[in-house]
Amino acid sequence: MNLHRKHLLLASLLAATGTLALAQAPAAGDAPARPGWSERRAERMDPARMQQRMAERHAQRMDKLKAELKLNPTQEGAWTQFSTAMQPPAFEPRGPGARADFAKLSTPERIDLMQKRADERHARMKQRGDATKAFYAQLTPEQQQSFDRLAARGRHGAGWHAGHREHRGWGPGMGPGPR
Repeated sequence: MNLHRKHLLLASLLAATGTLALAQAPAAGDAPARPGWSERRAERMDPARMQQRMAERHAQRMDKLKAELKLNPTQEGAWTQFSTAMQPPAFEPRGPGARADFAKLSTPERIDLMQKRADERHARMKQRGDATKAFYAQLTPEQQQSFDRLAARGRHGAGWHAGHREHRGWGPGMGPGPR
């Protein structure tokens, strides 16, 4: 038997053995790899709990912003209007049948539904933008600088985007980026 046939036979034997090992059913007494993982995930993904956590984080960010701005009593009304407008929208769970319902729509109906949702998002964005501009106009120049500094950081804090970009491989000096 020449060397080529031996290598081919050995490779076939290894592949067959690996396939058989993967095809075996796990033993009945084996415990799951991560006990309780699916329960914890389901608890974490519960829409009511997600909404509660989002509201808590929003309240913390707004409290931090208010403390940083050091508002005077005449600015409290503007702050109330601003903070009310910045409240996140209520979570609307679509349920397990939403994808099936969406799949039943014709293409023009899907486009109309997506356009309607985009218009709703745009209206909420415009409301938040108008509230921000009105509140910003009530601030002193020092408060405006603080607001600008805090608003420029976004949700993730200063420096987050640079670190994120570096991990993707398209940071400074890493080439032209995706095309």
